[in-house]
Amino acid sequence: MTVKSITYFEKSGSKNTDETLNLAYKRASELGIRDIVVASTHGKTALKVAEIFDTKKNNIVAVTISEGFRAKGWTMTTEERERLQEKGVKVLTCIHALGGDLGSAFAEENGGTTIQEAVCQTLYRFCQGMKVAVEIVLMAADAGLIPVDKEVIAIAGTGTGADTAIVVQPAYLRKFFDLRIKEIIAKPRG
Repeated sequence: MTVKSITYFEKSGSKNTDETLNLAYKRASELGIRDIVVASTHGKTALKVAEIFDTKKNNIVAVTISEGFRAKGWTMTTEERERLQEKGVKVLTCIHALGGDLGSAFAEENGGTTIQEAVCQTLYRFCQGMKVAVEIVLMAADAGLIPVDKEVIAIAGTGTGADTAIVVQPAYLRKFFDLRIKEIIAKPRG
């Protein structure tokens, strides 16, 4: 039996970033995890991860929001991407594993919902960061940027920054039922 604590933040948001990253680093060190996946819209959180985790010893993958959100100003610029890559961070931009795909387009146009939306809504019951953490692991696995035979740390948040970190056994999207959330390191309560 293993007894570990979970950090619960009273409120979600970027004010929890430093503590979330420090907790993730501590747990990764304890477990010998070298693959870190982080959600990062414009690179700020991923840069902080690169400062805490040694990019020479760790595989850090920053997953950005897809180009379909460019009109909202949510996509990473070329300069932001280059800054991360110069630090040794891999940057992934692709279709979202849990939405924003062809099924979402049909649901928006014709009403209804998709199985991805049901999964999203289930994960949102934990918090927004939980949904994003699972999603970015699926995306990074499908892109071949993380192994599926080793546990990884996934870091995500609510809006900006990070407030959620988990230990997860990755899976490819087509093997979704093989994915396992092994531990919750931190998450917001509210």
